Amino acid sequence: MSAREKIEEVLGSIRPALRMDGGDVELVGYDEADGVVQLRLMGACGSCPISMMTLTQGIERRIKVEVPAVTRVLAL
Repeated sequence: MSAREKIEEVLGSIRPALRMDGGDVELVGYDEADGVVQLRLMGACGSCPISMMTLTQGIERRIKVEVPAVTRVLAL
């Protein structure tokens, strides 16, 4: 399984919780050279005041554990 597929798998496991709160997340890109993942927070997550905390303490942490090649997760 490629790193991109593994990232999608992790996001798939996170999406149900985000959707319960009216949000979602989309993988925009993954740069294998520098390990940076680009995500788009959508719906309620896009305008939520704690979305950056959700991104860094929840989503980024989970992705880094499952895909060690990932160095950083950015929200677009």
